[in-house]
Amino acid sequence: MKMMKTACKLLVVVVVVFAVCFAATKAGKAGAPPRAAIFRPPPVRGAVPWTHTRFENDPRDFQFAIVSDLNGGYRAGVFPEAVKKLNLLHPEFVISIGDLIDGGVHTPAVLAEEWKEFDAFVAELRMPFFYVSGNHDVNVPLKRKIWQRRYGEPYYHFLYQDVLFLVLDTGDYGEMPDVQIEYVRKVLSDNPSPRWTLVFMHQPVWLYKKLYKKDTGWEKIEPLLKGRNHTAFAGHWHQYQKYVRGGQTYVVLASTGGASKLRGPKFGEFDHVVWVTMTDKGPIIANLMLDGIYDENIRVMK
Repeated sequence: MKMMKTACKLLVVVVVVFAVCFAATKAGKAGAPPRAAIFRPPPVRGAVPWTHTRFENDPRDFQFAIVSDLNGGYRAGVFPEAVKKLNLLHPEFVISIGDLIDGGVHTPAVLAEEWKEFDAFVAELRMPFFYVSGNHDVNVPLKRKIWQRRYGEPYYHFLYQDVLFLVLDTGDYGEMPDVQIEYVRKVLSDNPSPRWTLVFMHQPVWLYKKLYKKDTGWEKIEPLLKGRNHTAFAGHWHQYQKYVRGGQTYVVLASTGGASKLRGPKFGEFDHVVWVTMTDKGPIIANLMLDGIYDENIRVMK
């Protein structure tokens, strides 16, 4: 009997503690201080040496980086340097737009060695890296099989903080088969109202109908994107170009080590990483030139 009374007392104590903690948590959420309370200046009367306290610290915002072509005229050392500089910047993750290996020699041994080298590059990143296929990577059946064995299907999607990331496979000369188009249709149907939709592809296929009179499958995909806020990123041309289609931004990236005359922004020819800050109003895009990012050791004094 004594043990039963003791057990009952302990149960009552546990219930009371749980109730108090739950009430405190609920009260804390209900009475949470405004975001500006994160900033705690000393008491100040009169003028203050700051403009306002609307800090850019919305927890729904996040930053990620995009790397562009490093093959199609590979210049040694550029991409590994980009990896080092991305580690300085600490994006939440990095995504590519394809042409990750040279892929010129179609033998399993050579291709395996090229992928081994590239995987060693991105293994140095402190954050996740998302692969996107380019024509150098998957434009013949052997290379496609190797890709699928190593990385799965070259078209896929994921959600991050309620933003839909949609990766397309344009590696076979820009052509996207019906199975991929149906996949896109289902993904968009299953995710009708994300905060934003970001589309990644290697070849800027939205231009191919006009430029080359060529059907790629994009003609079926673009109508599926109509009515939703979206932004598209591609590469392949090694020249930076921005387009606006239906009020939405479409960007062709320059290079991150691929062939380039490096004539500068006027010609869209430079080595860069793209820094994207995702907000509720859409992505804010910054082009960071690799030759403009340095670590703290740029000048060390003794």
